[in-house]
Amino acid sequence: MKLNRKDILKALESISAPGEGQNMIESGAVTNVMTFGDEVVVDITINNPSLQAKKKTEVEILKTIHDKVYQKAKVKVNIKVDAPEKPQANQIKGKPIPGIKNIIAVASGKGGVGKSTVTANLAATMAKMGFKVGLLDADIYGPSIPLMYDVEGERPLAVNVDGKSKMKPIENYGVKILSIGFFTQPNQAVIWRGPMAAKALNQMIFDADWGELDFLLIDLPPGTGDIHLSIMQAMPITGAVVVSTPQNVALADARKGVAMFQQESISVPVLGIIENMAYFTPEELPDNKYYIFGKEGAKNLSEDLKVAFLGELPLVQSIREAGDAGRPAALQTATPLEESFEELTKNVIQEVVSRNKSLPPTEAIKITTMAGCSAAKK
Repeated sequence: MKLNRKDILKALESISAPGEGQNMIESGAVTNVMTFGDEVVVDITINNPSLQAKKKTEVEILKTIHDKVYQKAKVKVNIKVDAPEKPQANQIKGKPIPGIKNIIAVASGKGGVGKSTVTANLAATMAKMGFKVGLLDADIYGPSIPLMYDVEGERPLAVNVDGKSKMKPIENYGVKILSIGFFTQPNQAVIWRGPMAAKALNQMIFDADWGELDFLLIDLPPGTGDIHLSIMQAMPITGAVVVSTPQNVALADARKGVAMFQQESISVPVLGIIENMAYFTPEELPDNKYYIFGKEGAKNLSEDLKVAFLGELPLVQSIREAGDAGRPAALQTATPLEESFEELTKNVIQEVVSRNKSLPPTEAIKITTMAGCSAAKK
């Protein structure tokens, strides 16, 4: 029997390829049909690369032609797989936050090194310098920024922005703040899996009325985990700052923190490393420095990793007291601490300037070139 090509095409209209809503002809899955007497060759392209999908497609084509056209037809099916390329799991797909010029992530390899304290004081110092600053407390499981800014118990209000309801950040000391701590009780543990935490962060990032900001600082949780990836996938980060103390245990984790940002699939520029609790100077011995946790460990690490050393901060009781009292130590005027935080903040801003001059703009957010600290506001 001589097979007719039109009969074959009509028969194939009754089946669909795996994952396709249309039949094989309408969807374009069948790319060619050739007949030679009682022989037929069907060329088909499917999107599902699994062996099961290929086998099922072949069986359905054979059965359909045998049932609807000719029971003894000799059928050959050539299956080509054209699966869409999968995006990299950790690829940054950030979308811009209108009005925010620079986003700085502050991280630490391990907890207890003073990352949140450093972040709080960096933000306060930037605001004191005249910048428009926002601070996102992304430490879902241990939010401490509300305490450090004396805004515990506050609740963000809803405001209408272009017909959409948005959260209005809490503001103190010239810094706009959002934290999961505003939505939980002080004695309430946040027991969330990754997807729920990521959803909460997305709401604080994109459903907030941040307004115009020169800098948005993000206080990340310690370590290198799911929250970090969620943040970096949610928005393009201008650069990251890693905080560490000088001892080897902390430095080992800080090294991992830097490596996380430098992974090819993440590629967030590391602005530099800050050494916290670098030394202790007793009040009665102002000229003495005691290196309780080791000397210049973070500085040596920065040289080893070829990233900038942004500065060191001493181990001072008043920094802890200021944080507990809800007024960052950097706001104390005419003190050595104020000078230390100003120097540190200037170094961070200068690294942002250098990053913007030497690297392409972060995806989806245009980074303006800044000449000195004041230009970052323009």
